[in-house]
Amino acid sequence: MGFPIAAAVGAFVALWSFQGLLCALVVSVCVGILYVAVFHTRWCYVAIKTVPRDLYALYTYMRIMWVTRQMSKKNLTIPDIFHDVVNRQPDKPCFLYQDEVWSFKEVEDFSLRVTAALKAHGVKKGDIVGLLLNNCPQMPAIWMGIARLGAVTPLINTNQRGNALVHSINVAKCDYLIFNDEYMTAIQDVQSELSPSLKLYKFTHRPLNPSNPKSQNSGDAVADFTNILETTPPADWTLANADGFEGKLLYIYTSGTTGLPKAAVISNARFVFMATGIHFWRLNTSDVIYCPLPLYHTAGGVISVGQALVLGCTVILKAKFSASQYFPDCVKYKATAAHYIGEMCRYVLATPPSPADTQHSVRVIYGNGLRPQIWVDFLKRFKIKYVTEFYGATEGNANIANTDGTPGAIGFVSRIFPSVYPIAIIKVNQETGEPVRDSRGLCQIANPDEPGVFIGKIQAHNPARQYLGYVDKTASEKKVVRDVFKHGDAAFISGDILVADELGYLYFRDRTGDTFRWRGENVSTTEVEAVVSRFADQRDAVVYGVLVPNSEGRAGMCGIVDVDGTLDLDKVYEDLAKNLPAYARPVFMRIMNSVDMTGTFKMKKTDLQKEGFDPSLVKNDKLYYLDLKQGRYQPLGPEEYKKILSGDIRI
Repeated sequence: MGFPIAAAVGAFVALWSFQGLLCALVVSVCVGILYVAVFHTRWCYVAIKTVPRDLYALYTYMRIMWVTRQMSKKNLTIPDIFHDVVNRQPDKPCFLYQDEVWSFKEVEDFSLRVTAALKAHGVKKGDIVGLLLNNCPQMPAIWMGIARLGAVTPLINTNQRGNALVHSINVAKCDYLIFNDEYMTAIQDVQSELSPSLKLYKFTHRPLNPSNPKSQNSGDAVADFTNILETTPPADWTLANADGFEGKLLYIYTSGTTGLPKAAVISNARFVFMATGIHFWRLNTSDVIYCPLPLYHTAGGVISVGQALVLGCTVILKAKFSASQYFPDCVKYKATAAHYIGEMCRYVLATPPSPADTQHSVRVIYGNGLRPQIWVDFLKRFKIKYVTEFYGATEGNANIANTDGTPGAIGFVSRIFPSVYPIAIIKVNQETGEPVRDSRGLCQIANPDEPGVFIGKIQAHNPARQYLGYVDKTASEKKVVRDVFKHGDAAFISGDILVADELGYLYFRDRTGDTFRWRGENVSTTEVEAVVSRFADQRDAVVYGVLVPNSEGRAGMCGIVDVDGTLDLDKVYEDLAKNLPAYARPVFMRIMNSVDMTGTFKMKKTDLQKEGFDPSLVKNDKLYYLDLKQGRYQPLGPEEYKKILSGDIRI
């Protein structure tokens, strides 16, 4: 009987020990929870508020990375990925354009015809074939045909002329250039400044007629590319003769708001990441997507076109953006999603009410640049259910998205999982834009509600974290900051001033070069532009800082478009005085007939800033200065200009 008694005693002791251990564990957990609740109450509040958002974002991020990883394992390029989509749905509409309907099979057949034609004309792996084409279904089909040969395609801004056009062609080192026939004059004007070895091909947008191609003189300096396609049968489909998933696919140019545009490198991996990065938030493969953006830019040419090429959606292409036709087009083509960028939403909101405002089937809009001041009004008027506002630079790796529709936010950083997606806002010198470092020489993270520059940590073999930069390696290096979180690491520095609130939501403030100091305060041009535009009946408004002799910092100057001469400056000032602090109110006004815009609806201000408030440089626009005594804007001519310079008129 001794053994059973000893066993029973041992079991009792073990059970008591286990219960004691369990009890101690429970007590420890309770104490821990109590400690956090008492001493970190605010953290608990933030965690409870943001956990659903962060977990949903983490789940979506994992989906994006899983898709890109599968394609990476197979080492596929975009033409290869598109072929798989075609096999699944050959007859489904891929692109809708005007009255044309292009099925997925028709797009690939055209692409294979391009591959055969260019191969016969000597295009090979590693060549650079520039495209200067208007929006049309043939454009992505052409660059896919080029990519199948292993060549790279720079997508050249169709608004470029003269020196800017020469720069775009030469900086990419183009061996070939395919351009729309309407740009023949533009090419001829600069042909003497282009490489003599550059081979030119003119493209005409017309239905192909292989049975009766137009004749062409073989001695012509510019070959008729459309005619060549008509006389060339499609190539047999094969995997692309390229450098695979990580290989270069496109060069896409920055918008050129300051200086000449720079050619950013887009790999197959980055193309897939950007397309899927938008798709998995609110889109699905059955969506019909309206895209009125230029296809030479990342927004239209990668993010929206990618919904068709990678995910199998139907994409509506528009030759040119029209505010009045935005929602009527969505009704006409039965769009379920729509893309916007820059000032588009403000222009659409300024159009007269129309039945199309609510007759459309668009449930989600996505893009970047929807101003906080019109966010709610836009959704309310047009009955839009979801907005996916995102942020990202063509050349960079710092990409974020507003996943839950918080008005005004461009994305978020997780407060409870900060290391999962390595992005951050770092403190910078507001004057120079240089990072502020601690005693160890590392960058400092900005506190909640403290403005800073947005960065993304660089990781070479992660499509979400790669930094491919520009074709110009010197320009690429200028966008890299080193020794960020630890010594030896590196990050892409965006140059954009953002601010994060307590919950981690991110809000755009300005570009580092656009923010200026006046009366000892930092002024955000973006914020002032939004306020001025609102009180000037949604007119275009561009704000910039100008130097004034014997004054510290830069005085604010605002250019406002007033085509019909109905702008009431006195009323505008009254509204600004109520809604802007004194240091942020524009000191000078310039009334203009128009303002230069980039192809992605960003306002150019470099030339305006150079001309400043000097009447001898501003020939066709009216200038005004703020008379503080009278509380109104007064005309500014040569006499007033001299008095401002001498200090007789104080500003």
